[in-house]
Amino acid sequence: MNELTFSLALAAVSLLAGIVGSLIGLGGGVIITPLLVLGFGVDIRYAMGASLTSVIATSSGAAAAYLRDGTSNMRLGLFLCVATTLGAVAGASLAAVLNPSTLAVVFGLALMATVVISLRPKPAEAAVPLASDPFAIRFRLVGDQPTPGGRVPYSVRHVVPGFAVMSVAGLLSGLLGIGSGAFKVLAMDQIMGIPFKVTTATSNFMIGVTAAASVGIYLKRGYLDPVLVAPVALGVLAGAFIGARLLPVAPVKVLRLVFLIAVTAISLQMIFRGLGFKL
Repeated sequence: MNELTFSLALAAVSLLAGIVGSLIGLGGGVIITPLLVLGFGVDIRYAMGASLTSVIATSSGAAAAYLRDGTSNMRLGLFLCVATTLGAVAGASLAAVLNPSTLAVVFGLALMATVVISLRPKPAEAAVPLASDPFAIRFRLVGDQPTPGGRVPYSVRHVVPGFAVMSVAGLLSGLLGIGSGAFKVLAMDQIMGIPFKVTTATSNFMIGVTAAASVGIYLKRGYLDPVLVAPVALGVLAGAFIGARLLPVAPVKVLRLVFLIAVTAISLQMIFRGLGFKL
C-alpha cells in the first residue's frame, strides 16, 4: 500500500468513525486508536497521538456551537480543566515510558469501562434544584441553562468527588489518546448532579483543552506523524459534522447498540493483543 492509498484509507475510516461517534455521543476518537493498531498495524503511541489531534479538532467545532447558545458552563469547565489538565500531562508522561503491551491492555480495560458507563441510566433531573455544594457557591460554579421558557438555574453538588473523577479522566485521556468523555459525563452528570445538556456541552469544551495539554508531550517525544495526523483529524472532523446533520433522522438507539457491541469486541482484542494472544 503506497502512502496516498494509505492516507485515503485512513481518512475514509476516520470519516466513518466520526459519523458514528457523533451520532451515539462518544466521539470518533475512542475507536481511532484501536482501528489504527488492529487494522493498520500502527504503533500504539503514534495511534494515540493521531487520536488526540482528532479529539482537539472535533471538540473545537462542537464547543463553538454550544457556547453560542449559552449551554456550556465556562466557569465550571475551566475549574474542572485544572484537574483534567494535570491528569492529562501525567498520563502523557506515563505513555512515553510504558511498553506498548501494557498500553494495549489498559486501553482495552478503559474501553470496557466506557461501555459500562455509557449503559448506565441517566438520573432524572430534580424538578427543583437541590442545594449546591459550598465549594460550588464559593467558586461561583452554579449556572443556568436555556429552555423554551427561558433560562433555568441548576445546582452543582459534590465538587470534590467530581474533581477527583475528572483527574482520572484527564489521566486516561493523556495516557490513551482519547477524549474520555464518558468519564467526564460520569463526573458531572451522575456525581455533581449537573443537567445532561449542560454536561454534554461543557464536556465537549473540556475534551479539547485536556487533549491539547497532553498532545505537546506526544509531539516532543516524536509520536505525532503528519502522515497519520492529517487524514485522521480531517476525517473525524468531517464525520462529526455529517453525524450532526444525520442525527434527526438516524436510528440512534440501534446505532448505539451496534457501536457498543463493536467497542466491546475491540476492547477484548486490545486486551488479548497486549497479553500476547491473537484472536
